[in-house]
Amino acid sequence: MGGGEINWMRAMDPRQSKLNLLLLAIPATFYFAYVSHDQTAAFFASMVAIMPLAFLMGFATEDIALRTSESIGGLLNATFGNAAELIIAALAIWAAYKAGADSETAAVMVHIVKASLIGSILGNLLLVMGLAFVWGGIHHKVQTFNETQFVANSSLLLLAVITLTIPTAFVLTTKDTDSAAASVLTLSHAAAIILIALYGLFLLFQLRTHHDLFATDGVHEGEESHMSKREATVLLIGATVMVAWMAEILVSSIAEGAEALNLSALFIGVILLPLFGNAAEHFTAVSVAAKDKMDLSFAIAVGSSTQIAVFVAPLMVLLAWTQGVDLTFEFGLFETIAVFLAVLSTNAIAADGKSNWLEGAMLLGTYAILGIAFFLHP
Repeated sequence: MGGGEINWMRAMDPRQSKLNLLLLAIPATFYFAYVSHDQTAAFFASMVAIMPLAFLMGFATEDIALRTSESIGGLLNATFGNAAELIIAALAIWAAYKAGADSETAAVMVHIVKASLIGSILGNLLLVMGLAFVWGGIHHKVQTFNETQFVANSSLLLLAVITLTIPTAFVLTTKDTDSAAASVLTLSHAAAIILIALYGLFLLFQLRTHHDLFATDGVHEGEESHMSKREATVLLIGATVMVAWMAEILVSSIAEGAEALNLSALFIGVILLPLFGNAAEHFTAVSVAAKDKMDLSFAIAVGSSTQIAVFVAPLMVLLAWTQGVDLTFEFGLFETIAVFLAVLSTNAIAADGKSNWLEGAMLLGTYAILGIAFFLHP
């Protein structure tokens, strides 16, 4: 996210990445979706296909950012860093709009959007950072990272969690359910506008007025462009179009896939979609942790969670508003508690600016418990 996340893709060259093998999932998805009409297979194949495509998008973005100022590079990262989740959520909102606001399909799609946003926050905070702490801790006894970066991200993330908590508490403490639903919708629209404004101010703080506080020694050293600007732009546009195509197939096959596999929409949204959509980014965060680049690893894990909470989620609420789809920040009591506890756990463990493998194991244990809970949740 922002300047702290710039150049994290430099750790992996796509020409040497084994993730390229997963591009074979693209023709497989085409076959299952349009030839054999096997929606369950199309569901899984499209999820797998999004992994290498998201990685290529990130690499192209970083290559373009090398030719721009740090502020423009930060904006590019903010736009494309979580593009896969944004596209999936946007297409689910569009599916809800086409199905009709009061239809069962619309309700399922809205639930998928909420669950995927929650899952992205949980996955980055607990799974990715936990793996990074463990793998980095195995190679280095104690590791440190920029405390200013942590305080800024955690404060903004905590604000976003408060925004999730208030609508849920509002609904639970209001006896008139119809009045509460209308009020929460209005509250969510107002909160979305405020959060996006704060996100813009955060980028201004991080990239312009106080960029020196977020500087990391050695991040840009020895970096060279791998492609021409035109090639990087073509790759970015092409990968984005392919992600949108795979996401469209994924969204349209979710219902059939969930029913065939006997999985709830909640589990698919919270666990499966973020796991596949962020896999390349997750691998990079863990690999750089082993090289003792914890500032970079921390920026990927926590920065992505913050971006989802204060930019992508509010943007989806506003997008749904324009389509007449009732998407609010009332994510449900169970989901809200899970995110709140995840943020508290992360803040408590990382507050000292140091990490070790045991702290990583604690984060992974928390994620495992939550994953089991979401699997068993009706």
